[in-house]
Amino acid sequence: MIVVVFIVIFALEKTFQQNLFIVMYEKIQETASWLKAKMVTHPTTAIILGTGLGRLAEEIQVEQAIDYKDIPNFPVSTVEGHSGKFIFGKLGGVDIIAMKGRFHYYEGYSMKEVTFPVRVLYELGIKTLFVSNAAGGMNPGFKIGDLMVITDHINFFPEHPLRGKNYPTGPRFPDMHETYDPSLIKLAGQIAREKKIRLQYGVYVGVQGPTFETPAEYRMYRTLGGDTVGMSTVPEVIVAHHCGIRTFGISVVTDLGGFDNPVEVSHEEVQEAADKAQPIMTEIMREMIVRSEKLEHSKNERYNTDHPTEEWKSQS
Repeated sequence: MIVVVFIVIFALEKTFQQNLFIVMYEKIQETASWLKAKMVTHPTTAIILGTGLGRLAEEIQVEQAIDYKDIPNFPVSTVEGHSGKFIFGKLGGVDIIAMKGRFHYYEGYSMKEVTFPVRVLYELGIKTLFVSNAAGGMNPGFKIGDLMVITDHINFFPEHPLRGKNYPTGPRFPDMHETYDPSLIKLAGQIAREKKIRLQYGVYVGVQGPTFETPAEYRMYRTLGGDTVGMSTVPEVIVAHHCGIRTFGISVVTDLGGFDNPVEVSHEEVQEAADKAQPIMTEIMREMIVRSEKLEHSKNERYNTDHPTEEWKSQS
């Protein structure tokens, strides 16, 4: 009897996951179709602007801006500093999409909802994604206001964004080497040297939040190999990588922790530090977007070549 119950439960769970996948996939397609109907450009580059970095949008020659609340199926950010706009325009003469505001797991969204915009960006034809965030620094060589190019990450989120039925944008078990595109990392270093901008490199630790880290947690993450820690980015990057989108990530170090002298931190202080770093962040991002257009796409983009979701749709 117990065996039968387990079989029934397993079958129901499998059916639930299948239905959940279909519903989410249909929502992605509906949202992408709605946006395509309103698009006047066809960008292949997108930016996700994080805490305190939304002002980079002021550098964009806006051709169209749509509030998240007006986009079908789109979540709405509840965090101060994340205003919630989908922007079409030009940065440095390059057509882009900018997400002014992102969604966080700690807000109560599932990972499918947190990464929903990235799935939509893929359907819109995005091939290169730039992500930024505010992060706590635990590398003793870092200072508040430093920019850190993310070379790798450690995923400490309790739910994986690829859990469940596999989306046909990539393999069931994606390789995670060079998740952050080496050619874009190299380009960032070149631009920083030209403009004499202090640039750090390191590993970003993604955590659930919403609490800031305890001193012991800072020390643990540092021992494990982390240089900065924050509550975003990792889920978005994993999904983008699974889609074959080449990705570049950068953190603004807005506070420091794990050292001998404990330092209290607030969300307002994080925003203030991020705002002060805005000019150099803007300069690097603008140059990277212009020059990245000339870079050869990374090997991971092979999943994007034939847009496999189109083939999947024709079979369903």
